[in-house]
Amino acid sequence: MVCPNCSITTQHIQFKFPNTLTTDPIIEHLKRHSHPFQVKENIIETNDIAATDLHDFLMAIYPDEPIYFQIHRQGFRPIKELTDFIEAAWVDNYIKEENIINYFQPIVDANLSIYGYEMLSRFVDHDGNTIYPNIMFPAAKDRGRTFALDRMCRINAVKNSQSLYEDQKAFINFIPTSIYTPEFCLQTTTQLANQLHLNNDRFVFEVVETEQVEDTDHLKSILNYYHKNGFSYALDDVGQGYNTLDFLKDIAPPYIKLDMEYVQGVSTSQDKQKVAKAFLETALSFNATALAEGVETIEDFNWLKTLGYDLFQGYLFGKPSPEPLKQTFIELN
Repeated sequence: MVCPNCSITTQHIQFKFPNTLTTDPIIEHLKRHSHPFQVKENIIETNDIAATDLHDFLMAIYPDEPIYFQIHRQGFRPIKELTDFIEAAWVDNYIKEENIINYFQPIVDANLSIYGYEMLSRFVDHDGNTIYPNIMFPAAKDRGRTFALDRMCRINAVKNSQSLYEDQKAFINFIPTSIYTPEFCLQTTTQLANQLHLNNDRFVFEVVETEQVEDTDHLKSILNYYHKNGFSYALDDVGQGYNTLDFLKDIAPPYIKLDMEYVQGVSTSQDKQKVAKAFLETALSFNATALAEGVETIEDFNWLKTLGYDLFQGYLFGKPSPEPLKQTFIELN
């Protein structure tokens, strides 16, 4: 069973109207066009096809009324934002057809042995052009498909982890807000790993949008689920701007990744060095593995390695590619 948020079925969209506005003309419009709908007090629920039509009708007849909509009970938004939902309809087919490929970017230790790979999702249009996550995910958010897209990416990454050597980790991104109930939303991931006979301890689930996490209790429940099922987890893009060090210590992630903003040029910047040192001290305080991402120069790599960082990722060691490397270590020129 797949929840409505993760499936690519007809969207259930609710419109909320001010109590002072009579909905009779709206109901008549829906009936006249044979659109399905349900009414409860000042809320009308219908499907995505009807919503597109209703948007045009409401904007023409009630342009100044405070009317709101929500998709699958994901929170009400002003009706003017429904335009984004309509224009992002193209993303549905990409998810439905699973036009996704996995890219691998190596993560190395201080001796340049390949510790694992970050599993990165890329999407392909019908002409073979690559569409990157910075295009797909905002469109999916507008369309109410973040949940479905994030799930598809996680499943694809787990499948592709079979390409790695058994001692290499697979770092897989996930968006905390795309998971409602861990026991339900993540069971597909755990079942797939079992079906493929992959040990759960090979996977490191990486929290993206770390600094945007507002519901920390919800995040803890997700990470606790991963931990109880033998998976590991990491916090991504962590830097001095992160909420509080106390929170980091509270959830005690096994891995934390220093944002590339503080990595690139760290060998020559005293300000970045201060951040990198404080970050490493924090990691060591709860026995986390510190990973520096975005390493592009040998000078930055050597400085971070000398300081005591454990893992490294960046173009210096390899760009994302559609296949993992055959060798188990990186040779720097």
